[in-house]
Amino acid sequence: MSGFNKLLNPENIFIIQAFLVIFVALIADFFQKKIFKSLAEKAIRTKNKWDDALFLSIPRPLSIIIWVTGITFASEIINQATKAVILEAFIPLRDAIIIASLAWFLVLTIQQAEKSYLNSGKDIDPTTLDALSKLARISVFITAVLMILQALGFSISGVLAFGGVGGIAVGFAAKDLLSNFFGGLFIYMDRPFAVGDWIRSPDREIEGTVEKIGWRVTLIRTFDKRPLYIPNAVFSQVAVENPSRMQNRRIKETFGIRYDDGDKMEAITHQVKEMLIGHPEIDTNNTLMVNFNSFAPSSLDFFIYTFTKTTNWQKFHGIKQDILLKILKIIEDNGAEVAFPTSTIHLANPDISKIPST
Repeated sequence: MSGFNKLLNPENIFIIQAFLVIFVALIADFFQKKIFKSLAEKAIRTKNKWDDALFLSIPRPLSIIIWVTGITFASEIINQATKAVILEAFIPLRDAIIIASLAWFLVLTIQQAEKSYLNSGKDIDPTTLDALSKLARISVFITAVLMILQALGFSISGVLAFGGVGGIAVGFAAKDLLSNFFGGLFIYMDRPFAVGDWIRSPDREIEGTVEKIGWRVTLIRTFDKRPLYIPNAVFSQVAVENPSRMQNRRIKETFGIRYDDGDKMEAITHQVKEMLIGHPEIDTNNTLMVNFNSFAPSSLDFFIYTFTKTTNWQKFHGIKQDILLKILKIIEDNGAEVAFPTSTIHLANPDISKIPST
């Protein structure tokens, strides 16, 4: 009992006050988590994506701010009672932690908004969204660092001046890193390809599906499922073909019939052309040609040149197979045959076989 009376002594009342401040912080942190969890569940059911990001991002940074503020008030109470100079150093540290927590809140909000828009099903380019998200987060980070340095007593003008001189040295030391960074920036701006596109380069052995576009490298998954990491600077030096953005796929094939079937060539080419015009998967608004082409060594050749409506690689090959089989049937229905390489030997003297051997 004497210990309790000693605690209630006016000289020691600051301990109870500090404890009450910490207890209030604990209660405030508990209720804010409950409140924002409930608000987040309601916000998810709304069409607005920003309220989801806001309520999902608040609790953790706010929890840090509540505890830092509570500890700061408790430390001020203890400081006034004990005249402990060491606790005065906590004030700028408190400001730095609060600034960092606010920056964390903004970064979490940006990330949550990015996820919400990607999962919304809207026609949003993921590459552009990713670029905007990264630029926003970098801006928040740089601003927060400068504000924290100022809160800790550093001169911002001196930091910026040092950054200008140091930037030159860093530029020479990290030339490749910067070239990759700006290469990634140009990809985001020019958008020659996006995540999910199938790309290839005729200049390099690069072909596959784009999985991720980073600030330094781009991840491409090859068709045999190997990951291929390409520095972004490479894309500013090579030609890139993007088959995913083609409007049609082309069928260009040559067929040969026997010389003995030359009188049937006109009927065959006419029927093949009519078949292509009537085919539901052929785009008749593009070039469509079926013509007798050449006198080959073993055949009379005609070719087809047309485009399918689909750009899907698997579906295209199914359509192409169907067309080739129909052309083969047209040739057979006209009593002709597909030619194959043959050789004919003409003897200059018919009686050479009658020369007696010696």
